[in-house]
Amino acid sequence: MAGLFRRMMDYLYLVCVIVGCTAFVLISAIIPWAVFTRYVLNSAASWPEPLAVLLTIVLTFIGAAAAYRLNLHMNISYFADHLPTRWRTLLDVIVQLLMALIAVFMIVWGERLVEVTWHNTIADFPFLSVGITYLPIPVGGACLLLFIIERIFLGLPPDPIVHHPETTPFD
Repeated sequence: MAGLFRRMMDYLYLVCVIVGCTAFVLISAIIPWAVFTRYVLNSAASWPEPLAVLLTIVLTFIGAAAAYRLNLHMNISYFADHLPTRWRTLLDVIVQLLMALIAVFMIVWGERLVEVTWHNTIADFPFLSVGITYLPIPVGGACLLLFIIERIFLGLPPDPIVHHPETTPFD
């Protein structure tokens, strides 16, 4: 059962990475287009900035969940690293429970935000519901919660990148 759950989390992680990277690439393409239309064509397009903001929401919430899974997020562990193993383990459980609380908050309040704004539209994209633009908040929270459950019960997942400490970048 643990192996199946770990594989499911591997697939979920892969989906989060693909979604986050796609959003990042699109943002990287949209912003230069906005600059080009404004300064070269002298006719600024109205859609690039709001679309970049929407993609940033996707990148932030979905990408953050993926980063959290592999412990790639920003953290300050200097003092925790100097604790005895027993206290460090206890502190890690407390941190995971606090993060689970944040994930539940994202799920509950994000879902309410989606529900309240579902019938509103965005001026630049009248076909797009505001609620859809807020979907990454509860979805990212759900992914984060699943990754936290994985970490609590199965530990950190193995690093997917093979490291070879005996080699240097200039070999």
